[in-house]
Amino acid sequence: MPCGRRLRRAHALLRAPALLLLTLPGAWPPATGATATRLSELPAAWVDDGGQPFDLRTLEGHAVVLTMAYATCHRVCPMTLRRLQQVQSEYDRRGTRAEFVVIGYDPDNDDAAAWRQYRRSRHLTRSNWHFLIGAREAVEQTARRLGFEFWRYDQHVVHDSRVLYFDERGTLVATGETTELESTKR
Repeated sequence: MPCGRRLRRAHALLRAPALLLLTLPGAWPPATGATATRLSELPAAWVDDGGQPFDLRTLEGHAVVLTMAYATCHRVCPMTLRRLQQVQSEYDRRGTRAEFVVIGYDPDNDDAAAWRQYRRSRHLTRSNWHFLIGAREAVEQTARRLGFEFWRYDQHVVHDSRVLYFDERGTLVATGETTELESTKR
């Protein structure tokens, strides 16, 4: 394996445990006068991949790892979800728990059935993984509030890879992201 690839791989392996530490209960002091984004400030009307209503506020009391994706993405989203699986493995190794939330970028095409298939095909069936569908306005508002950049171009959704970490109080405590935007073809 070339040296550059080994270094990138080592960096990726070290990154997940470091980000995990940021979401452990008590890792951050209570926010005093901070204007940090909280889960409770985001739109509340979502539907999960089982077709059931889902409110992000129900996750308070748990560490939350959140990203945005779309079910037919073939490039960025699979890499992001693999990274989340690594974070899940690190939580498991430490005996701690987090809720993993994936909000769909494309509510016109990513319905509950599409996300159920996505979960099954990628073995993401644990109950602490939540794949959410929202109205276009809710998706766009959430993306803006959390700093996700995306837009549609022909049959593409151009987007970045970003992972957000919320503590058990529902307060945003850390983000991880790539530096370049990528295009994914449908």
